[in-house]
Amino acid sequence: MKSWILAVAMAALAGGAQAEVAETGPQGFRLKTVRRIAAPPAKVYAALGEIGRWWSNSHTYSGKAENMTIALAPGACFCEALPNGGGVQHGRVVAAMPGAMVRLDAALGPLQDEGVSAALTFSLKAAGEGTELTATYHVGGARAGLAPMAPIVDGVLTEQVNRLKRYAETGAP
Repeated sequence: MKSWILAVAMAALAGGAQAEVAETGPQGFRLKTVRRIAAPPAKVYAALGEIGRWWSNSHTYSGKAENMTIALAPGACFCEALPNGGGVQHGRVVAAMPGAMVRLDAALGPLQDEGVSAALTFSLKAAGEGTELTATYHVGGARAGLAPMAPIVDGVLTEQVNRLKRYAETGAP
């Protein structure tokens, strides 16, 4: 198990990517990933709303990212339809500022079962002809001992941010 955790953390950092476990504590952790995207903020913002086109299939309940949707509006569900007619609410949009920011109340994956509170924020800033995207994930209210999950969660989120970057730049994740 420890070698798998190390592999995920190393993959997240490969290629000079700036991703970090910014802080850990007994009740949670803070993650941060920054990417320069060769697309204007409006295009990156629109891509955030096309989550089913860039999220990884391997980080879904259905095995198909195309089953995931999110409307960029306060109160909207970041949801996944399941083939049996069921579904999963991964999060809820709590702030949507076109071209600038999307924030979700989102205890993702196994964190749902932990009863934590978590905020996933995508902040966009014009940078030359492109965008500087900063993704932060702040998890609190965790039971003692959950902080070691931070590098694993960081690896998963970094993978998604990298896929979003490729999608916004090329149309393919």
